[in-house]
Amino acid sequence: MSEFEQLHPSLQYHVVNTLGWSTLRPTQLAAIPPIHAGAHCLLLAPTAGGKTEAAVIPILSRMLKESWPGTSVLYICPIKALLNNLEHRLTHYAGLVGRTVEVWHGDVSQSRKKKALKEAPDILLTTPESIEAMLISVRVDRPSWFGNLRTVVVDELHAFAADDRGWHMRSVLQRLEHYLPQPLQRIGLSATVSNPQELLEWFAPVGDRQVVGSASVSTDADITIDHVGSLENAATVISRLHRGEKRLVFCDSRSSAEQLSSMLRAKEVRTFVSHASLSAAERRQAEAAFGEEKNCVIVATSTLELGIDVGDLDRVLQIDSPSTVSSFLQRMGRTGRRSGSLRNCLFLTTNQDAFMLALGVTHLWSQAWVEAARPPDEPWPIVGQQILVATLERGEWPMGEVISLLARCFPELPSAGFRSLVDHMIQQAYLDSAEGLVRIGPRAEREFGRGHYRDLLASFSGSQLLTGKCGSAEVGYIDPTVLTGEEPQRLLLLAGRSWLVKEIEWSRRTVWLEPAKEGGKARWMGGARSLSKEVCQGIRAALVEEAPPAVHLSQRGKIELAVLTEELALSSDTHFMSRLEGTQTRTWTFAGTKENRTYARAAASGGTRVKFDALSVQAPAAALISKEEGETTVQLTDEELVTFAEGIKFASCIPSVLLCRTIGARLFAGTLSDTSRCS
Repeated sequence: MSEFEQLHPSLQYHVVNTLGWSTLRPTQLAAIPPIHAGAHCLLLAPTAGGKTEAAVIPILSRMLKESWPGTSVLYICPIKALLNNLEHRLTHYAGLVGRTVEVWHGDVSQSRKKKALKEAPDILLTTPESIEAMLISVRVDRPSWFGNLRTVVVDELHAFAADDRGWHMRSVLQRLEHYLPQPLQRIGLSATVSNPQELLEWFAPVGDRQVVGSASVSTDADITIDHVGSLENAATVISRLHRGEKRLVFCDSRSSAEQLSSMLRAKEVRTFVSHASLSAAERRQAEAAFGEEKNCVIVATSTLELGIDVGDLDRVLQIDSPSTVSSFLQRMGRTGRRSGSLRNCLFLTTNQDAFMLALGVTHLWSQAWVEAARPPDEPWPIVGQQILVATLERGEWPMGEVISLLARCFPELPSAGFRSLVDHMIQQAYLDSAEGLVRIGPRAEREFGRGHYRDLLASFSGSQLLTGKCGSAEVGYIDPTVLTGEEPQRLLLLAGRSWLVKEIEWSRRTVWLEPAKEGGKARWMGGARSLSKEVCQGIRAALVEEAPPAVHLSQRGKIELAVLTEELALSSDTHFMSRLEGTQTRTWTFAGTKENRTYARAAASGGTRVKFDALSVQAPAAALISKEEGETTVQLTDEELVTFAEGIKFASCIPSVLLCRTIGARLFAGTLSDTSRCS
């Protein structure tokens, strides 16, 4: 029996006669036997390679063959836009065989959620944070709502694994199994990664596993790097190039996306904008433009690089550069979907650092290299979060069950740490304990209790944004820092348009706006990006070696490369380049953010002032010379530990020893130690 013939007869019929497909793609066919067998799977394919169908078609086949009742499938995505984009397609596939699909996330109305609870869909599209909200909600009958689950599909698994959301997501799946008679079958969908087997073993630590599909990197694409020098110049280039085509422009901050959108509209370019701080209605306009518009520009942040069906897209343009090859592949993969067309990406860099980053990322890509997808080490803050939400879910429960659950959720971590963490949380009143039972403590209620513990639901920190409204319509969300100052009139950029601030109601966290003709500023607080050692070494190689034939430099790009080459005077047989800048020596290490932070912190002992970035370290010459022998042990004071912990959510729940482990593993390349705080 062929792989296709293993499908339920109804699906065989609809694939051929309703969908009009003569056959399925190789990855889709290869996925049928292991999914039917109940194995955990990682399905790999390039962007637009049919991964969704590879998972959903055999799942629907199992659903029919085994008569799965109620909500039997969770389909988890990292962003709401992807959930919204998938809803129509999955509803169509499921509807062909009489099954139903529903979406559940923060933008979905309460009435729609209540209907779903009464009429359980077969497939629920959702996020980890929404599942977390269901698990702690008193309105959800968890045994009946989750009790029929059989399979979970996690889309863009590599994106989850890249940060603490992956640990959160995996722990939530483990907690769901408390309500099930059998473990969940786990199916991950991923773009190209260099460590697929390792990623699958992390995603599904126990059970039969199979990787399906190829992890190879294709270098067949049309790539150009142009150095334009400013965002205004980039807007001019975009307005003149590729008129009549649909262009997707990626920016790596919400502020630059807003500024560019405003500039393009001023040049009478039909422009849509999409980022996380826009209202749901504004985001839907950009998402609709993918399918309905032809001659337009869609300006987006990384939220639109993941999996969304962009339809007949002609061009991808990148302002400056993403920080990883994986992200570059995702963005470029939006193009080249028409028969005979080639994937393409035009970089428009606005400064020298961005130009070098574009060189490094494309150099590594030209070598068919891509990052491994590895979750952050030592996720103790997420363990602390999971203790709190699991306690909210259970009400009160025995200490032994807490430790047992943590050991199943985080098998990579030492079990002794779980007990010390729980003891610390009891001492700090995050938990209350009596007669061997654990419940939520007064400090957790005080710090997280607002809005039904909303701030506990997510592993990431959301800044306290204000809602911008024009009349009754929500426009988006505004960082309070942009409202500081004593200007008589405040002008903002939001959704690519200018707004005049009429009134701020701090008690309701609302900013009342009215349209303005022009002007304004956009700003959101965000963390600085880190660059890996591999990407930085790619930059160095691109500066030393000739540009690969797969990457074309514009005339402006060639001039900028010549300037850099002369300025840095690198050669293939030297790993470092140092030069005197006033009283400081700047050493170009090309070692990456983590390594240079370690190098700089070691050189800074004794009060020496040392600056660093991903590519270089700047310090008095004597300080650097004394550290050239490779000393990597770093000591932190109490004050420094507090400073580093500021960017880590739930850090206050964690004892200093475990917090040091997290900081050391994530921010430093060497050994982190301090006699008073870390061991």
